[in-house]
Amino acid sequence: MRSRSDYLVLDTDVSSQILRGRLAGPTLAAVAGRRWCVTFVTVGELWRWAVVRRWGNRSRRELEDWLRGTVILPYGEHVAQIWGEISAMADLRGRPRPINDTWVAACCLARGLPLATGNVRDYADFVEHEGLVLLTS
Repeated sequence: MRSRSDYLVLDTDVSSQILRGRLAGPTLAAVAGRRWCVTFVTVGELWRWAVVRRWGNRSRRELEDWLRGTVILPYGEHVAQIWGEISAMADLRGRPRPINDTWVAACCLARGLPLATGNVRDYADFVEHEGLVLLTS
């Protein structure tokens, strides 16, 4: 049985790099050996890209296969409550955050899981004020 520390949430940018075989260096080493998770938001963003970028059948099957091997973190009432709270707090600080990034952060915070992202600036506010843990390579 795996412990919570074995799990790692991948942001959409990291997921995309993995799917394209472009994740390398320290980030690749940092995610290796962990049980990968993605949020429902990342699943939606990846499928959006498949449509917008007109992926063919082979690329879509590769995405489906990759998602089958990844833990998908769903929406839930607790996640929604956290999203509402951290979204409101960011607004009150005068630093509203993008909706999708806020959902990803809420999923991580609800489960106490770290996030691997190449967009550290997008999540810095949640790290500082809500205790979100980002993977550092």
